[in-house]
Amino acid sequence: MKTANANMMKQMNLHHVRQVMKQVETATKPQLAGLTKLSVVTINSLVRELHKRGEIFEDALVPSNGGRPALTYRYNYDFSLGLVIYMKDCGGKFMLSSVVINLENRVLSKREQIVSSFKQDTLDQLMDECIAAYPAIQAIGIGVPGQVVDGEIMTSSHRELEGVRMIEQIGQRFNLPVFLENDVNAAVYGYHTNHKLDPDHTVTGLYFPDRYPPGMGIHQEGRLIRGKSGMAGEIKFLPFDIDWYTESNSERLADAIGWIIQSVNSILAPEHMVIYQNSVAEGAWRQALERYQARYPSPVYPDIFQKHNFEDDFETGMRWLTLQALQPATSYE
Repeated sequence: MKTANANMMKQMNLHHVRQVMKQVETATKPQLAGLTKLSVVTINSLVRELHKRGEIFEDALVPSNGGRPALTYRYNYDFSLGLVIYMKDCGGKFMLSSVVINLENRVLSKREQIVSSFKQDTLDQLMDECIAAYPAIQAIGIGVPGQVVDGEIMTSSHRELEGVRMIEQIGQRFNLPVFLENDVNAAVYGYHTNHKLDPDHTVTGLYFPDRYPPGMGIHQEGRLIRGKSGMAGEIKFLPFDIDWYTESNSERLADAIGWIIQSVNSILAPEHMVIYQNSVAEGAWRQALERYQARYPSPVYPDIFQKHNFEDDFETGMRWLTLQALQPATSYE
């Protein structure tokens, strides 16, 4: 028991020093002791281990109050890398985007590939090339237009993805941790991060892609709300009589957007709501929303913003979620 407790304490201290080094980038041992409130003896041991692993490396010598120069250590943000892949519609075809990031969230590589339809072999080849070029990749995050239940994509606006199971196959192929994330969940996470919103605020993102069913992401109290089997936010199942795959009447679409916004506000009362859509003029759906608000008034309304570029927040969210996956597992968390 004492050995287990000592090991747990060591891992906690190691994690603490690692996080401090990420924040300050460079520090001497005495500086680290001051920043972490750990003893110099403990810091010596932890720095030695981090250096051995390659997480930090020796940098410059700096003056030390008239004494011997002190050695500075620099954090190695390239110690482990993340591979982010996200799928999006591109004029009826699939666009596969891949981004390799380091622990500083700096992009080391980015590429895009358009394919006529989803094929696992194409995805595998893309990952093969990325991992061959960057062997330090330690986690893979994949953003998909759908919801994953027990490793299977159960619902998707792209019907060819339904029933696809890729987590186990990719994990076994590359022997790396893999996670799949719904595209709107990732986007609302990215929006919250980009705008540095209050973590206690509820933020909803509503995505209305052209000629595909809509989706919603919910960010509340610093985390994504997923619901049972990850099905929270599947607003395409709301009882609104519209065929999202074929509807082109802008007035009908504006009415549907206004009705959905009113419904979401009635249920969740978010502080912020971001609308991703390019199908109808913003004034049209806002007029539809005002009609619903006049007929069914609510005591509170969210701050509502429209964005045309869904991909920016989608990529940002996937990058931050993948960085979380790169954090070393600790037994005390």
